[in-house]
Amino acid sequence: MQADFFCTLPRAVAVVYFVRLQLLDLTLPTPAENLACDEALLNDCAARGGEVLRFWESPVPFVVVGYANEVMREAKVAACDADGVAIGRRCSGGGTVLQGPGCLNYALVLDLSANAELLSVTGTNTFILNRQAQALMTLLGSPVKLLGDTDLVWNGCKFSGNAQRRGRTHLLFHGTVLLDFDFKLLEKYLPSLPPRQPAYRLARSHREFLVNLPLAAGAVKRALAAAWQAEVHYQPWPREETQRLVRDRYGLAEWNRSR
Repeated sequence: MQADFFCTLPRAVAVVYFVRLQLLDLTLPTPAENLACDEALLNDCAARGGEVLRFWESPVPFVVVGYANEVMREAKVAACDADGVAIGRRCSGGGTVLQGPGCLNYALVLDLSANAELLSVTGTNTFILNRQAQALMTLLGSPVKLLGDTDLVWNGCKFSGNAQRRGRTHLLFHGTVLLDFDFKLLEKYLPSLPPRQPAYRLARSHREFLVNLPLAAGAVKRALAAAWQAEVHYQPWPREETQRLVRDRYGLAEWNRSR
């Protein structure tokens, strides 16, 4: 199905873009591969054109720090190392998250020319997260709010954190949706409070601040795919670029623990 996006250009000239958003439901075996795949999709769309929505869910817990974060401040490194919990660094900014079963991830790669709101960081956050919120409100039957810069909140508690990386022609916007996550793991592998927190958190603990949505992963995937009109399956996915990024970056301690 084709999605219609309107972009307001200088001199009030309206242009209609017809974009085919593709769908990729793909979880790879390792944390490094899953993080690398998001960036590989950005590179692939920039090279070949097109847009994509990906879903994935790690079968094992691992810590992911933002591009500029300091690992020793953001994670309980000794506990992670003792339990064999990997620490990875993503290519986008934002805070540290713990991945694992019950934490559904999505990644959107969008063409910057498709919508004027995508031309700024703030506009991108608002455009994408309002659409995500509306899709999930339909399932929940109650309000979902956008708070902080990139958090989605239900009943006063956060269930989705998000971040973006911007390229010359495309952007990567990815985030999480908590569905059946074990919050005890957060207390084990992350500090009680992050180094930076939004005002609405009010110094609440992880268990007080976060919430799992009472929704099945399949229902969430269908709702988000419908919201972005993503029906055409992404073929072939960028396997070689993903493996290159694992070799050169995501699989290396120099990258993951560089700060």
